[in-house]
Amino acid sequence: MKQEGMPPKKPIIFYYVIVLAVLLLVNMLVLPYLNTQRVNEVDYSTFLDMLQNGIIKQVQVQGDTINYLAEMNGAQALFKTGRMEDPDLIHRLQSAGVEFGKAIPETVSPIIEILISWVLPLVIIFGVGQLLMRQLTKNMGGAGAMSFGKSNAKVYVAAQTGKSFADVAGEEEAKQALKEIVDFLHDPEKYKEIGAKLPKGALLVGPPGTGKTLLAQAVAGEAHVPFFSISGSEFVEMFVGMGAARVRDLFKQAAEKAPCIVFIDEIDAIGKKRDGASGLGGNDEREQTLNQLLTEMDGFDGSKGVVILAATNRPESLDQALLRPGRFDRRVPVELPDLQGREAILKVHAKDVKMSDQVNFRAIALATSGTSGAELANIINEGALLAVKEGRKVVEQRDLEEAIETVLAGYQRKGAVISPQEKRVISYHEIGHALVAARQKASAPVHKITIIPRTSGALGYTMQVDEDEHYLMTREELLNKITTLTAGRAAEELIFQQITSGASNDIEQATKLARTMITRLGMSEEFGMTALAVVQNQYLGGDTSLACSESTATRIDNAVMEIISEAHAKALDILKANEGKLHELAAFLLEKETITGEEFMEILNREPAALPEAQPAQDSAAE
Repeated sequence: MKQEGMPPKKPIIFYYVIVLAVLLLVNMLVLPYLNTQRVNEVDYSTFLDMLQNGIIKQVQVQGDTINYLAEMNGAQALFKTGRMEDPDLIHRLQSAGVEFGKAIPETVSPIIEILISWVLPLVIIFGVGQLLMRQLTKNMGGAGAMSFGKSNAKVYVAAQTGKSFADVAGEEEAKQALKEIVDFLHDPEKYKEIGAKLPKGALLVGPPGTGKTLLAQAVAGEAHVPFFSISGSEFVEMFVGMGAARVRDLFKQAAEKAPCIVFIDEIDAIGKKRDGASGLGGNDEREQTLNQLLTEMDGFDGSKGVVILAATNRPESLDQALLRPGRFDRRVPVELPDLQGREAILKVHAKDVKMSDQVNFRAIALATSGTSGAELANIINEGALLAVKEGRKVVEQRDLEEAIETVLAGYQRKGAVISPQEKRVISYHEIGHALVAARQKASAPVHKITIIPRTSGALGYTMQVDEDEHYLMTREELLNKITTLTAGRAAEELIFQQITSGASNDIEQATKLARTMITRLGMSEEFGMTALAVVQNQYLGGDTSLACSESTATRIDNAVMEIISEAHAKALDILKANEGKLHELAAFLLEKETITGEEFMEILNREPAALPEAQPAQDSAAE
């Protein structure tokens, strides 16, 4: 995308070259000129020798000093010497044909000497300092001293955003909400005729990577109007009043280029709730910037076609005055894509990649539940990189499946040295997860099992993929999921009669899920339909904080431990009932290191194998 009216930045070496050229010019033109006018002091005998040689042209006797002008090597130079008692001086001068009795003219005035000797070096030093400071300020993302208060908004002309709604997939509801703004910018008279007013602002909210900035660019591209883009953090400066000045300048530029779209990314940087706790009067720089933004949004006429779009991951932290009607009239959710959305996003990003005809995008979309558009784009790119690494010209299904694991779990650590006993423990641990999942109803089918370590720290994992998208989960499904999470530790206890640290992530997930069932989903008989926790930062991790008394929190902890304990006991019973298959599958996984869900189910559904002799438990390191 090209910026309108923004010349290309020159590298800093360009300014160093200019400074060096100026210094060389001064050295070549000024310094030699000064050197020729310097007065040289000599003794009286040298003066007489020069007089005798006929190189002295003019002499001036002034008190106890004799000043004279001599020609040496084709250039004139000034000399002076002390006056001696010499009765023959006048006779000598007349005999040499030297002009005397008249003042020698000064070829360089004292003012010029001062300017060249003192002022010029200071000007050069000051100029070099200004160039370096300006370049340093640009590199730091700011502006020079004379441009304080100027907004740093990047301006893109209509035809150069290069984006349209066709480039945005998986967010059909968000696109539909924004198409009305585009229609207004195309045909405002249709709305004015009935008395409708264009919303002044629309707030795009959602998790990171879902395409909020892309949607704003697509709106500008569809409407064919100038697009101003600026980050909320660029308004905040260390100098008081600079943020407010930049807001004023931004809206002034927008009014001059109306109709246009102004996009403020990460608006929570300047739009946080005002609590009066900042300083004596609670009026810090961030607050002044927010106040100016509120004033400007109230002041401009929406009928002129200036639309303010903003994006944030933290809508709960925004000031209520910013969200009221008349400012950000619309709140457009840009959520994580569903199954159809993920499939569409994968196809959009695969347009410019050579894909095999056998690639099943729906299968990839099913395996990537909960991923954002940015992560899906990364999966396509990682798949292409894997294909190149293996010397193939097209991306195949296996490349995308491996890319999913790379994005979600990290790269394979094939060079990691793990002892045979530890690999055996890991194998039983992962088969424990898979076997319990397969023996329960309402559990997602096993897709893949591996004991190859990953750079994320996982020494192995079991991947389950639902056959369809689920929006609701029953209490039975959640309990089954907790049971599957505890099955890895249960397998270690059953086979080795000891436990390892390999279940740390399983324990964390099981505890979080059980606590959610009790505090947020009302799936506890003891507490019923009571909300006991508050979600914070919904789009940035979804952390929760308890909203209950200490005694209730203790009861919640006991209920969580009871759920996990029952799930663990259930997992242990399932593994005991299928111990023969546990040994058979663990041995197969230990040999292959990675097996598919089809291979796993084929062995599981065979006739029961004879139970091998129990092997003595051995010490094992943590998974």
